[in-house]
Amino acid sequence: MIRLTNIHKSYVTGSNSLHVLKGIDLKIEQGEFVSVMGSSGSGKSTLLNILGILDNYDLGDYYLDGTLIRSQSETRSAALRNRYIGFVFQSFNLISFKNALENVALPLYYQQVPRKKRNRIALEYLERMGLKDWAEHMPNELSGGQKQRIAIARAMISKPRVILADEPTGALDTATSYEVMQLIKEINTEGITVILVTHENDIAHMTKRIIRLRDGLIESEVLNGKPPIIN
Repeated sequence: MIRLTNIHKSYVTGSNSLHVLKGIDLKIEQGEFVSVMGSSGSGKSTLLNILGILDNYDLGDYYLDGTLIRSQSETRSAALRNRYIGFVFQSFNLISFKNALENVALPLYYQQVPRKKRNRIALEYLERMGLKDWAEHMPNELSGGQKQRIAIARAMISKPRVILADEPTGALDTATSYEVMQLIKEINTEGITVILVTHENDIAHMTKRIIRLRDGLIESEVLNGKPPIIN
């Protein structure tokens, strides 16, 4: 599903250049559940942005479902994201002036699905998340756990092949974090690939494969609790 070969990425500010990714080789199959860990500055967010076609890379190859992702136009990038990828963020990224139903339905609006149909589908996803009765509530009327479940429903509604989750439990208490992770695990059992960035060991160990980044390189991998695979 995803194949990265010798991916490099630098950011240039004035006369300074920061080499963030220094040759990432990674293969993720359809239906895998993978977490990415690493200290601040290790390249986690940069890697996730490249996987989500939100940022370009400087060197190497990135294949998504057999398609080479390189220097795409914004229109083409948006089309690929819409087709393949759902995003879940630590800060939820809900639109404050839209209610829960409208937030969930938003991806279908961009796909030009008629309003009545997209609202019906959004209500089905809210019901799945246990939030049907909260459909008309605004984000400021919801708890952190409810907001994240709405964000997951929004990510799911376009039926993506891949979910990219950036610290999805980072703003939640422990009990709510585990509830959210259970939802994500259920999504993964449907064959959807999940790639999750986290700094929490207990959350990472709920996934099936842990990738650790250090200084822009993959330091090690753990598969299903087996000893680390040192690259």
